[in-house]
Amino acid sequence: MSEAQRLHGHLIGQQGSRRSLNTPALVLDLEMLDRNIAEMASFAKAHNVKLRPHSKTHKSADIARRQMEAGALGVCCAKLGEAEALGEAGVQSLHITSPVVTPQAIERLIKLNGEVSDLMVVVDHPANVEALATAAAKAGKPLAVIVDIDPGIHRTGVATPEGVVELVQQVVKHKSLKYAGVQFYCGRHQHIVDFKERKASIEERTEYLKGILAMLEAAKLRPAIVTGSGTGTHFIDAKLGVFTELQVGSYVFMDHDYNVCDLRGLDKPTFEQALQIDARVVSANKAGMATVDAGLKAMATEKGPPVILKGAVEGSTTRFSGDEHLAVIAPEGKAAPALAEQVILTPPHCDPTVNLYESYHVVKGDTLVDIWPVTGRGRSR
Repeated sequence: MSEAQRLHGHLIGQQGSRRSLNTPALVLDLEMLDRNIAEMASFAKAHNVKLRPHSKTHKSADIARRQMEAGALGVCCAKLGEAEALGEAGVQSLHITSPVVTPQAIERLIKLNGEVSDLMVVVDHPANVEALATAAAKAGKPLAVIVDIDPGIHRTGVATPEGVVELVQQVVKHKSLKYAGVQFYCGRHQHIVDFKERKASIEERTEYLKGILAMLEAAKLRPAIVTGSGTGTHFIDAKLGVFTELQVGSYVFMDHDYNVCDLRGLDKPTFEQALQIDARVVSANKAGMATVDAGLKAMATEKGPPVILKGAVEGSTTRFSGDEHLAVIAPEGKAAPALAEQVILTPPHCDPTVNLYESYHVVKGDTLVDIWPVTGRGRSR
C-alpha cells in the first residue's frame, strides 16, 4: 500500500475530502485532464495526424490508457525504465525516444520487445545499430527502430542529412531490425513564448527536415513514420503537415512554463492547468506573509517559484524559503492566508515535479475520487 493510500484511501468519495489531504500533495483535476485529452484528440483528428503522447510528462499507466482510449497510437517514453514500468502495467504500444546503447540496457530492451506487442526505439549511431541488430537476431523477434535526426540541439540524433541516409541504409540491411521511420524533436523551440517567433523558428527547422525526407525518398527509403513535435509546437506542426504523429506531452497538465506560451496564436490558454500542488500554511507571524509546507522538495525549481492558483488574494507572489517551505507574499496592504489555510499551487515544470511524488490525488471539484500511482516514478535507468 502506498503512503497516499494509507493516509488518504479512506477519503475517496467523501464530499469535500480534498481539504482533508495531508500536504504537500500532488493533485490532479480529473475533469480538466479529460478535457485536455479530448481537446488534443479532437485537434489531431481534424488535422489528420496521429498522436503518440509523451509519457515522460505523467509517467502514469492510468493516464496513458486514457490517452489511448481517446485515440492515441501508444505513448512515448524518454527512458527504457519508464517503458518497462508502463509495459509491466499493461501498456502495449511504446516508443523509447532516447538511445539505448549499453549491453546491459540492450539486454533489457530485447526482453521488453518480447513482452509487449509494439515497441520502437531510436538509433542515431552505426555502432548502436549493429549492437541492436545482433541482440534482436539472437532473440528471434525483429526490433522496430526509428532513426533520430538532430534538429540542431546537438543532444541526440544524426547530425547531417547524409548521415541520416547512411544510417537508414545500414538499418535496412539487417533482417532483425525493422526500419519504422524517423524522429525530429525540436525541444528548445517548444517554450518560445511568442507565437510568431515560435512559428518562424519551426518553419525554418521543418524546411531542414523536408530536405532530409526528400533525400530518403530519392534513395527509396521513405519513412512510414515521421514522429516529433510537442505541446509548444503542435498547432504549427499540424498545419505544416510533415509529421505523421505528434509527441505531445505537457498538454495533459499545463504547467506554468507552458501556460504562458501562446500555443495557437489566440493569445489565450488552450489547455487547463490540471496538475496542482496542495499546500497548507504552517506559519503566519508576519503581516502580509505566510509560510506554506511546499518548498524545494515539493516541485521542480529550475523554472522559478510556483504561481498561486487558489487560496491567496490576487496579486500574491511566492518565494522559496528552503527545502520544506515557500513564502506566500500578499500585495501591500492585503492579508496573507491564515494559519492552516489551503493554498493551491501550479507547478513551474510538470515532468520533474511528478517524479518527486509516488501518487496522484485525483479529484473532481473538492472531492477525492481516486489515487493513481506514478507508475514510472524514478525509473530513469
